[in-house]
Amino acid sequence: MRWSSPLLRAPRAVEADGVDAGVAAHYGDPLREQKTLLAGDGSVDLSHREVVRIEGPDRLPWLHSLTTQFVEGLAPGQWVATLVLSPHGHVEHAMSGYDDGAVFWAHVGPGEAAPLVAWLDAMRFMMRVEVSDVTEEWAVMARGPESVELVSRAELEASTSEALCGLWAFEALRIARGEPRLHLDTDHRTIPNEVGWIGSAVHLDKGCYRGQETVARVHNLGRPPRRLVLLHLDGSADRLPGHKTDVVADGRAVGAVGTSARHHELGPIALALVKRNVDVGVPLLVDGIAASQEAVVDPDVGLHVRASR
Repeated sequence: MRWSSPLLRAPRAVEADGVDAGVAAHYGDPLREQKTLLAGDGSVDLSHREVVRIEGPDRLPWLHSLTTQFVEGLAPGQWVATLVLSPHGHVEHAMSGYDDGAVFWAHVGPGEAAPLVAWLDAMRFMMRVEVSDVTEEWAVMARGPESVELVSRAELEASTSEALCGLWAFEALRIARGEPRLHLDTDHRTIPNEVGWIGSAVHLDKGCYRGQETVARVHNLGRPPRRLVLLHLDGSADRLPGHKTDVVADGRAVGAVGTSARHHELGPIALALVKRNVDVGVPLLVDGIAASQEAVVDPDVGLHVRASR
């Protein structure tokens, strides 16, 4: 279901498009809004995202057995990110959430709640859990550049008095941090090792889960076939590369762009998945625009974490 936020009625609100339609892209000055978020003074309407509720006494050990994160015994109020993988280790679902002592609350991307709920329902068997899509009652808001919380949709209406910042600002800061977004910076072949989700969304010291063998093998024995990079575009063109635009090195395609943005300090930037063996220093072209790359996933070591700057 496509939502249209009441915060689009706020002064100077301009609606986002594509998968992010229904919330504001900006409120007149997206670069200033980035600075407001970094100062901790702004809120971002993420109510186009969807909310899933998981309740029942078996919810945490059940989720622990199905997903990549260590959630058994999770302390109330502690936020975690976790993934559902295919049997071959490809990322199928990504969610962030917390347990309040009685319910595990999670938020996912637009249009992703229904398939996630359907898959979780199919995996209940005899476990005492109930899974439901509660997007009609609950919405997601960001407080600052990274912190998010769930609010009732009635509370969302009351947020018009806050210092509102748009999705463009929120996304620019996310891209600069090198944090991928499911289905936009990933594809059906993506494994967690390629995009820096080892550690943040994948716990390596837990029991078996679907797809674990691939994750462990690549982590311990080899390098992933691709790696996530942050592209710094030279700013010579008044446009950003579109989703899935080829990344070209020496006349051949070596990867594809995911999401892109204009950052208040870095200028035009983008996340891209490129072949692992592309040298970090090689000149790149993206939609005819010169670009350099900054490693997000280290191409040289077995432990795939964010490369040091």
